Amino acid sequence: MHRILIIAPNWIGDAVMSQPFLVRLQLNYPKAQIDILATPWVAPIYRACEQIHEVIEAPLEHKKLQWSLRKQLAQRLKAKSYQACFVLPNSFKSALIPWLANIPFRLGYRGEARFGLINFALTNPSKTERPPMVEHYLALANLLNHEELEDSGHAQAPSLQISLEIVRSMQDKLKRTNINQDSLYVFCPGAEYGVTKRWPAESFAELAKKVLAQNTQAQIILLGSQNDHHLGQMITGQDGKRIHNWCGQTSLDEAMAIISLCKTIVSNDSGLMHIAAALRKPQIAIFGSSDPQHTPPLSDKAKVIWLNLPCSPCHHRECPLGHLKCLKEISPEQVFNSLTA
Repeated sequence: MHRILIIAPNWIGDAVMSQPFLVRLQLNYPKAQIDILATPWVAPIYRACEQIHEVIEAPLEHKKLQWSLRKQLAQRLKAKSYQACFVLPNSFKSALIPWLANIPFRLGYRGEARFGLINFALTNPSKTERPPMVEHYLALANLLNHEELEDSGHAQAPSLQISLEIVRSMQDKLKRTNINQDSLYVFCPGAEYGVTKRWPAESFAELAKKVLAQNTQAQIILLGSQNDHHLGQMITGQDGKRIHNWCGQTSLDEAMAIISLCKTIVSNDSGLMHIAAALRKPQIAIFGSSDPQHTPPLSDKAKVIWLNLPCSPCHHRECPLGHLKCLKEISPEQVFNSLTA
């Protein structure tokens, strides 16, 4: 196998959790060049994966077929003569490009109506039987192998390598803003999935108040997307001089660099949570409707707070019972005590 293509997942957290799969793939095919087709949203994750030779960015949108674009991409990829393609998402449209590009081995899980598009497939486990996401992706790496590697039973934690140029750029920005990285906390109040993954902004604000009162040198940067900016505004009301709302003000590359420089990070179950784990930063990860057994932050420096109520994990975007107790009953005091323990 000389050239392998990967179709990347569309969520940042899933992209991070696919990195051990890349390590295994490189071990299985040490002479192969591994490229990845990714949206601009997750491409920075793969630029931080040393196993990837080329990141091919494409503006593929969620829930849109974009037939013309997919045909154009297939023609471009056909010229590269890939021998195999691993399709990490389960959707029909994600399997179209390698099929149109006539890549001989097209590997993935049996997804939505893609018989024939994927010609080497694993059965998708049910929600009640699914393994942790890292193991879910790892299983694909050995799909063409009759014999597994000796260490294949041990899923390694994701690891990212951020560009030194971006790190230095963010260090300069912190200095210009008079933020000492040794006393820098990062809070990530958002979660793209929905409100059932977001600890209330009021709770983040109360936690910020406690952190700043305990450490007079501490400053807090809020990271997230533009959609999270309004949450950040609610939190900065505690102290506009020492809390900096950078939600929507940084690229993902820059956010990753800032996380790599901070003292501690507090986040919801989100893509930034997985990035912090892959960078091995001390962190508090707050879970609500999701399952920390399935998508945990894989780091010995991570502490998970999850109430494990009878109604959770429900995996709904809106609380089906209307009370959101799984998040609202996690107190700022509980998180603060975990932060300072």
